[in-house]
Amino acid sequence: MVKRFVAILLSFALLICLFSCAGQTRQQRGATTGVLIGAATGAILGQVIGRDTEATLIGTGIGAAIGGLGGHQIGAYMDRQEQELRSAIAASEAASIYRNQDVLTATFKSDVFFDFDSFTLKPGAHTEIARVAEVLSRYPQTTIRVEGHTDATGPETYNQQLSERRAEAVANALVQRGVDRRRVYTVGFGESQPISSSNAANRRVNIVIMPVVS
Repeated sequence: MVKRFVAILLSFALLICLFSCAGQTRQQRGATTGVLIGAATGAILGQVIGRDTEATLIGTGIGAAIGGLGGHQIGAYMDRQEQELRSAIAASEAASIYRNQDVLTATFKSDVFFDFDSFTLKPGAHTEIARVAEVLSRYPQTTIRVEGHTDATGPETYNQQLSERRAEAVANALVQRGVDRRRVYTVGFGESQPISSSNAANRRVNIVIMPVVS
């Protein structure tokens, strides 16, 4: 059912592109096509998010709203964003930036954001999030995945739920500071993705920033 829905969506986008581009200038055709391709990309993203029709529609909204970057633009666009993010958190010992090709990941120590066994943001967390949100708002042609991670202390099911709630708390704070909600989605990994033998290092929140490609 989902595959059929996505196929129909992509076909519909193509038809709109063919008819709406008639009579437009080259620049206008490029903008229209970017939005439509962005919608199609967003639909696929929706399947990754939730693997259901509702998530597909959410993804479509993300893609249509953002449009997409041309291949030649992506590197420079993400270079600028990386530089600004690094500058924004340079004074913080709570965060680090990692780049894999054109995907940026800002990792924050969970202990700086949350008290033990809590998903309520600490007062100091808002300052960190505000710095990041300011940069993200200047680079709208990206999607943002907020990931929650816990250590292995306690029941696995509980840790999963805690990671999801922490990711939602950070995502909501980003939105409150001006980041478009349609760009942001969340996922909780619980204790399933440890990066260290240290519990403190495994408790973390990642903000993963990905370019929307046309």
